[in-house]
Parts: sequence; C-alpha cells; structure tokens
Amino acid sequence: MDHVVVIGAGQAGASCVAKLRNGGFEGQVTLVGAEPVPPYQRPPLSKAYLMGDMPLERLFLRPEAFYVDQSIDLRLGTEVTGIDTDAQSVTVDGDVLTYSDLVLATGSVPRHLPATIGGDLHGVFVVRDLSDVDAMAPRFTSGARVLIVGGGYIGLEAASVASKLGLQVVLVEMADRILQRVAAPETSDFFRTLHREHGVDIREGVGLDHLTGDGAVSGAVLSDGTSLDLDFVIVGVGIAPGTALAEAAGIEIDNGIATDTQGRTSAPHVWAAGDCASFPYRGGRIRLESVPNAIDQAECVAENILGAGKDYAARPWFWSDQYDVKLQIAGLNTGYDRVVTRDGGRAKSFWYYQGDTLLAVDAANDPRGYMIGKRLIEAGKSPDADVIADPSSDLKALLK
Repeated sequence: MDHVVVIGAGQAGASCVAKLRNGGFEGQVTLVGAEPVPPYQRPPLSKAYLMGDMPLERLFLRPEAFYVDQSIDLRLGTEVTGIDTDAQSVTVDGDVLTYSDLVLATGSVPRHLPATIGGDLHGVFVVRDLSDVDAMAPRFTSGARVLIVGGGYIGLEAASVASKLGLQVVLVEMADRILQRVAAPETSDFFRTLHREHGVDIREGVGLDHLTGDGAVSGAVLSDGTSLDLDFVIVGVGIAPGTALAEAAGIEIDNGIATDTQGRTSAPHVWAAGDCASFPYRGGRIRLESVPNAIDQAECVAENILGAGKDYAARPWFWSDQYDVKLQIAGLNTGYDRVVTRDGGRAKSFWYYQGDTLLAVDAANDPRGYMIGKRLIEAGKSPDADVIADPSSDLKALLK
C-alpha cells in the first residue's frame, strides 16, 4: 500500500498532507512533528500571540479533528532519528516506518548565541517555536529591560511588541543599518524612524560583546564598550535550514536540501519543501523563508507525488506587522541598482529596479501599491520609474 510520510508538522508539512487528501490520495499518510501541538501559524508568534491578542486555538492551522477525519496519522512530540533511503524507511521514536514517498518539511532552526559569550544563560530567548514565545511572554511586563540582538524583521517585530507593552527596549545591529541583508536603505530609514518614535533605542554598527550574569542574564557589554543592565534578551540573528536529517541520510545539500524544479531531492522517492528546501530559480538556486512559499511548494510536491509532473513557479511575497504599520513585500530585490520611493503620506512604498526592470516592492500601509506591484512583477511588466515616483499617478492604469 502507498504510504507518504511527511517529516515536519509546520506550514509546509500540513499543507502537503491536506493537498494529498484533497487531490484524491487514498493511501496511508503520516505527518510527524517534533512539537506536542498540532500544526500552527508561526508569524503571529512574534506579533499577535506575544501581545496576547490571539489565543492558542487560533494559531492552529486546522482543528485536530481534521487529521482524524482525513485519516492522517498525526504523530506529535516525536523524534525522527534516521532515514534509510535504500530501504525507504524512517525511524520515528524507535518505530520503523516504510514509505513509498517521503517529504522533508523540516523547516529551519534559529541561530543561537555561543555559550562562550553567555548564550546559555537563563533569560536568553530566540523566537521560533511556540515554546520559545510561551517561555518569554511572562517577562513582557511594563518597565522590564530587554536587549534585542539583531535588526532583522524578527527582532523588529519583537521590539514593536515590547515597546507597545511598556518595556525599555535596546536593539543592537552589528551591520551598518537594520534590515541591511533584506532591504534597501530607504526601507531601513522608514523603520528606524518608526521604532525611535516609539521609544526603541536602536544602535546600529554595534554588536554584542558578551552577556553577564550568574546563571541568569543580568546585563550585557556591547562591542563599543557600553554596559547595560537587563532583565532578559531576545536573539534574532537569523535561521538556518533544517538539513541535519537529510545530510545524515546522504541527501544533497546546497543552501538547504537541494531539490529539482518539481521538489525532488537527490534521493529516489524523497521530496522537500518549505524553509529547508532550495530550488532552481532564474538560472540560480534560492531558498525562501516565507509562509506563502511553504504552502505553494508543499502543495506542488503533493501534486507531483500524485503524478502531476509540475514545475514549481515561485511568486515571492512576504509581510511584517510593526506597531500600526503593515509592510507587504512582493518579489525579490536581489541585484537592484536603484530604489524609487512613492510617498503617499501614511502610505509609502519603495520600488526596486535593476536598470529598467522592476524587481520588487516594499509597501508600508500601501495595500494598493503592493497588489499592483505584485501583479506587475508576476506579469513581467516594468513601469516607468517617473510614473511610480509621482503619488498622483494612477497605478491601476499600469495593469492595462
């Protein structure tokens, strides 16, 4: 009997098993997750859930009854200790499961601070899993002092919540500016101003030298020699693809688990999707860390297990919520050589060009700019930059 085993009960894994059943797969389906709770949304963890605005049940992608109704064997709180690609089997908590197809949706793992600089002190947190946020949430009390290490979107979202709840927030970013790895200086400037207006002490070009404390963190020494007294620390210095199981099984790794255009790995009958997987894109190879990619790629893999023979067509988009600002991003800005700003007052967007080619859009409180930019990028259309820069121009007319 056909048996599809999916390792990783996050957004990609949950999307894959649902698509298999929706597509008519009648064989056995097993979804294996390391966490003790059903698949849930991760983005709200550092936003609405941490704020206390979203209860646990609303995090779940589907009720637990869904998996029972769809005859999906949901194994939670379990550890996969090995994959045997020759025998087409996986070892799960000591049980050996054979598979006709295996999907690796192992996600990503947060980067931690080294123990040598105090990364193992009590009160030092990362923001990745439900357990991480549940552990730090009680510390979000008015007046508490928090150091956030890293000025990417995770760090900025955590800073937003902390500031709104009345904490004293210092954020350090070792690079010259926040968001340097992912956004243009114009976007960095926008969010730096936003956070400083809300009382966040942003320090750029400053790293963490070491944390101090006897068992629990109580302070930090920064790279410029400054000392801080602290109650806790949040580390947002990036994530790495979850490749350990695949690597141990001899599956090819290249910026994640390497897949072909349809989601196959180097091992027969083994597929990969989501944060852990890299795939061919415009003559290169990329890995996308986003919910839309996890869903679309996992559904494409499910269709291909069912015989669709379909190439994955990535349409990158992302979002971030900070204070009353919703940032929506369409496209990938890699290779841009200029940025065009469209300033509509409260709505502002930054349009990335390479020559005359539109690559991406960062839209802050500008849903119209985002949607039109996304449609233009997906259609391969590049409007004249002067039209974009003029806030009185009719963006919708560009779609005709």
